Amino acid sequence: MQERGGVEIENQEVKAEENVSAEVSEEKTPATENDGTLGLKTESAGSENIKNEEEKSEEEFEEEESEELAARRANLNLDTETALLETVLFLESDPQTIESLSKITKFAPDVVEECIGRLKEKYSNADSGIELSLILGGWILTPKRECFDFVKERYGKKNEGKLSKSAIETLSIIAYSQPITRAEIESIRHVNVDNMMRILLDRKFICEKGKKDIPGKPTMYGTTNEFLEFFHLQSLSDLPKLDENENERFLKLAK
Repeated sequence: MQERGGVEIENQEVKAEENVSAEVSEEKTPATENDGTLGLKTESAGSENIKNEEEKSEEEFEEEESEELAARRANLNLDTETALLETVLFLESDPQTIESLSKITKFAPDVVEECIGRLKEKYSNADSGIELSLILGGWILTPKRECFDFVKERYGKKNEGKLSKSAIETLSIIAYSQPITRAEIESIRHVNVDNMMRILLDRKFICEKGKKDIPGKPTMYGTTNEFLEFFHLQSLSDLPKLDENENERFLKLAK
């Protein structure tokens, strides 16, 4: 009897434990599933909020930076405006028009012109080795000719160092007599100019300027903007004046 009673008590305890486990399982399962879903949604929402905050922060930073630059520009005086324009001219490798300088600096065109005048006056001093030159309708910083002559062997452009005396003479004939054909150049130099023409074309100092209206329609050649820029000329009218002998030699074909 005691043994049987013990077995019954043990069975009742096991059954009670199983019932408790089942109840606990039923209670926790939905909660666990819900907690997991809520966790994923919370994490996703958090990521979106962080992303939005980062985008907003970046936009606000750009706006603040833009406003700060605008405020700094508004507080500029003519001295600092001239200094800023000088910086732009120093960094630009090509001639810049008043319009382009105005766009870069955000200054009004009349302010740019006034700054240009101040810089020209500054560089006109004898202790300045550079000057502000107007080339092809744009402004650019260049070394003063009288100073550059002393250092051009070291700092001159590669093209200049490679141009031979024959190439320079051929280029001079074209510059002063253009448009001119190859045959006309050879009639002045009395030598074949094929190689010199090839060099000048490669340097982009000359280009084709059409066909001459004579039998055979030979190609005519003239100088380019690169030629003007290289020799610091605003236009062909700025070419050095020829002496009487050179004038007769170079310009006889233009008549």
